[in-house]
Formats: sequence, C-alpha cells, structure tokens
Amino acid sequence: MRTTHIWAIVIATLILVWLLSGVLTAEKPASKPSIQEQISNSDSIRGDSRPTQVRVTRLEATEKIRFETIRGKTQNKRTVNVRAEIAGKIISRSVEKGDKVTTGQVLCELAMEDRQSSLTEAKEAVAQAQLEYQGAKTLKIKGYNSENAIATARAKLAQTLAVLDRRELDVTKTQIRAPFDGSIEDVSMEVGDYVAVGATCATVVDLDPMLIVGRVSERSILDIQPGVIAKGVLTDGREVQGPITFIAQQSDAQTRTYAVEIEIDNSDLSLRSGITTEILIPVDRVLAQNISPALFSLDNNGGYGIRLIDQDNRVTFHTVELVAEDQQGVWVTGLPNISDVITVGQEMVVPGERVDPVFQNPNISKR
Repeated sequence: MRTTHIWAIVIATLILVWLLSGVLTAEKPASKPSIQEQISNSDSIRGDSRPTQVRVTRLEATEKIRFETIRGKTQNKRTVNVRAEIAGKIISRSVEKGDKVTTGQVLCELAMEDRQSSLTEAKEAVAQAQLEYQGAKTLKIKGYNSENAIATARAKLAQTLAVLDRRELDVTKTQIRAPFDGSIEDVSMEVGDYVAVGATCATVVDLDPMLIVGRVSERSILDIQPGVIAKGVLTDGREVQGPITFIAQQSDAQTRTYAVEIEIDNSDLSLRSGITTEILIPVDRVLAQNISPALFSLDNNGGYGIRLIDQDNRVTFHTVELVAEDQQGVWVTGLPNISDVITVGQEMVVPGERVDPVFQNPNISKR
C-alpha cells in the first residue's frame, strides 16, 4: 500500500472521530418553559425595567346636555299666491317685489265695469220687496190677504236680499287684498291685463315666525319632545333658537326619518328662507369630560377611546361617546367621573403597562 493512501486513511479516521465526539458530548436542549413560566418571566422583566414616564391630567365630570345634531334649513311658514276671484281688467297694482304688506292691504284692483250699476239695481229691488212685504202684512191684518200671499212676498224679499249680497261681494272682489302680514315675493299682473278667475295677482310670503325644518332618524325620534328649545346654527355662524312646534307621526317611506319643525322669532326679518342650518336638539343630560381630540385612539370596533391610568398606575383603555363640541375641545361620556387621562406619552404605552405618571393638576381628589 502506498504511503499516501495510509495518510489519507489516517486523516479520514481522525475527522470521523472528531465529528463523533461532538455528537456524543452535545448538551441536551433545555425544555420549553410553560405558559405560566413565560408570564412570570415577562412580569419579572417588566418589573425590573423602568416604567415609562407620562403626563397625566385629572378630569372631573360635569353635567352636560347631549344634543341630537341634524341637518336642516330655514323655511317660511306660509306662501300664498293671491288670486283673482272674478274676471276683469287690472286698473291698478300697488305693490312691487320685496314690498312689505299688512293684512287687508290692496294688492291689485280690477275695473268696476257694470258691477256698481248692478249693485244699485239690487238695492232698489230690495227696497221694493220690503214695501210689498209690509203691505201684504197690513192687508193680512185687515183680513184682505191670505197666508200664501204673505209667504210669496217674504220669499221675494229674501231673493232680492240674496242678489244684493252677491252684488256687494262682486264689488268687494274687485280689490285683491293681502291675506296676512308678509312680503311680496313675486307679482304676476300688470295694469291693463285682463285676467280670468283664479289668475295670480302676487305671491305673499310670511317670514315671521320663521321655521327651521329637518328630519330625525327613527333611532332618535323617541328622545325628542315638543316644546323643547332647540338651537340652529346658520351657515354664516349666527345662532338662533326656538321651541319644537311639530314632530311628524309618520316616517318618510324611503328614508325612514321623521320631520321636525322649530319655530324661530323673525320679527326683524333678518332670516331668509332656504338657508342651510345645523340643528341641535337637546335629548338628555349626562356627565361628561372636556378633552382634546388629539387624545383619541381607535378601539377594535373603529370607535374612539382614551387611555387612562388606574390606582396602580397601570394603563387602561376606555371607549367614549361624543356628546358636544366647543372651542375648548370635545365633551365625551364613558369615562369614570374622576379620570386620570394620559395627555402626553399615550402613544408610547399599551393597556396593562405600568407607568410613571406626572400629574398636571393633582389637587382634584379621586373618589
């Protein structure tokens, strides 16, 4: 056998022995710790680590009105197209668009034509019928007349009186008058026009009081009561308020919402119809805290939540509900009446974690 072969065998044997020695002397792997041991180890590590320092504000709940907020608009209470009740030619129109009118004010006037003559004729016919009736009664007393003759004279008198009433009414109808105090929104007749019965002279709108109308969901309609003072915020920032005067008993077939009307004083006529309005209707009184929206976090259901600390300085998470909003922040419910809210560092901690709180206002006692 060649020397090279002997050396190759020796080297291979040494390598094999070295490999076998590593397998035989390897330590047995440690068994995996139980879940209880893992929790204990985690708590031990957490206890050994330094707690995260956060800034905390102690908030005390105060009573706040909860509002149902809906979208609506202003709407004038009445709109009437004042129409002609008889046919005729327009001889005057005393109003223009935008004019203020009072109840009974003449808007348009029709030509009298032969109506005055008919009225005079009717008056004379009544006078004659009255004389005939009185004469018939006198003859009846003297025994020269019958009950039938008396009834005939009385019927003729009644007929002439009815004709007189119609003639007087025709004369009155030549003047088309405003049915209520309001403003002229539109005019439809000009002097010289010949109009038929039912033709529109002018459109009158009643702007005082003004209404704010909106629709409320079926979920909230039971919380709304008539007579409650509601508030409206106009697009220009003005705020108005008034009582709820109407709540629909039937819902809209398509939207399943209920109509609501709020009556607003508009004696100065500063409100116009059709302005988009945010309506706030008080529905309940709740205890709420005012916080900054920057402190909100999302919960598992997509709602809003706030991180607090408990008596053991551990982080807790509370889902909240928005009640109202103002210049200082938002009002929320769902927190304890006295709450230690993490205001700085809330994004660095998780529920259950122990923290090192630095209080901004520790003077409020926690009950």
